[in-house]
Amino acid sequence: MAAKVFESIGKFGLALAVAGGVVNSALNNRLDAGHRAVIFDRFRGVQDIVKPIIFDCRSRPRNVPVITGSKDLQNVNITLRILFRPVASQLPRIFTSIGEDYDERVLPSITTEILKSVVARFDAGELITQRELVSRQSVLLQLPQ
Repeated sequence: MAAKVFESIGKFGLALAVAGGVVNSALNNRLDAGHRAVIFDRFRGVQDIVKPIIFDCRSRPRNVPVITGSKDLQNVNITLRILFRPVASQLPRIFTSIGEDYDERVLPSITTEILKSVVARFDAGELITQRELVSRQSVLLQLPQ
């Protein structure tokens, strides 16, 4: 008889531990500094137990290597370093239209297009001697917000 009591107490304790773990993981969604979370459900609204999608809103660097042609038709190998971050108020729209990997989908194509248009205005020699002017031109054609 005592064995059955201990067995039922053990089962109850196991069920209580599992339920406590589920509640604990649902309630303790921590966000570090510089991060934002998007909670998205089109059909049911805000749910009791949700999984937040966490975005890093701090400025991050990215290097984009490009091989393109200069004004004098020379092949030029250039690496563009950009600092980017998402606009926190636009995170729901970014998530619904592009997804969590927005930086992998959008940044390479836009930066390559802008870099090619800037490099095509200069000769290969001018790219080296007038580096500050080339850099300034690329800043003037910066990414749309």
